[in-house]
Amino acid sequence: MYWDKLKIVFLSELVSSNDGSTNCQIANYILSHIEEVKQCTISELSNKCHVANSSISRFCKEMGLNDFTELKDLINTTSFHFDLYSNHQSINTRSLDFVTRVKESLDLVSESLNYEVLNQLAKDIDYYEKIGIFGLLKAETAAMNLQSDLLVLGKAALTKVSFKQQLEYIKNANDKDLIIIFSYTGIYFEHTFPRRIPKQQTKPKVYFITSDYNSMSNKYFDEVIRFKSLQDYASHPFQLQLVSSLIAQNYAYYLTKKKV
Repeated sequence: MYWDKLKIVFLSELVSSNDGSTNCQIANYILSHIEEVKQCTISELSNKCHVANSSISRFCKEMGLNDFTELKDLINTTSFHFDLYSNHQSINTRSLDFVTRVKESLDLVSESLNYEVLNQLAKDIDYYEKIGIFGLLKAETAAMNLQSDLLVLGKAALTKVSFKQQLEYIKNANDKDLIIIFSYTGIYFEHTFPRRIPKQQTKPKVYFITSDYNSMSNKYFDEVIRFKSLQDYASHPFQLQLVSSLIAQNYAYYLTKKKV
């Protein structure tokens, strides 16, 4: 999970921060010089990023890490890997090999979903006035797609690209809020950020959409919409996108029946 954590911590900052911000500058340098940074002290890294040591320390805190030592541990356990599904010389064959794997991943979703929970979610989307839909990186694209579909259906919902802003929204939410979280690997909260789980006295209703079996026992979630997955590149984010579309389709159907 370490690569997932690094990806979330740094890429989330890059896509949500203003260009030229200190945090964006630090994250960009680290991602571009992973092997070099593995050997750096905090002073050496600050010099390379043209910032003060205190900026590196503040960066660690704002990314949800304890300190620079934890950042170094994270960097030193990181490896980059990309799944290539076919080495065939023909681009047609290579492409079809990958498409076949994607189709198989979508079949897994259709065969394993609890559709009754989708029905309940449709009712809750209609009932709650405040809806937040969140995810990280590729999972956030599923969140944005659902936000867009709900808007077309006359239901406003909010999403944020920045993980810090997502957590801030959830922390301030109460029992009048509905929260929908997409997390392919299930690491959105405790697996990756155990110190950042919100602990409201009056918590929002939370639906968690994931392929992770362990999330079923997380008591913070009111409902877990889980699907089976091979946990591979061909499954992510296509499986989440399918669930997102199914939620919108089911909500649209719910509205037509409500009018009858």
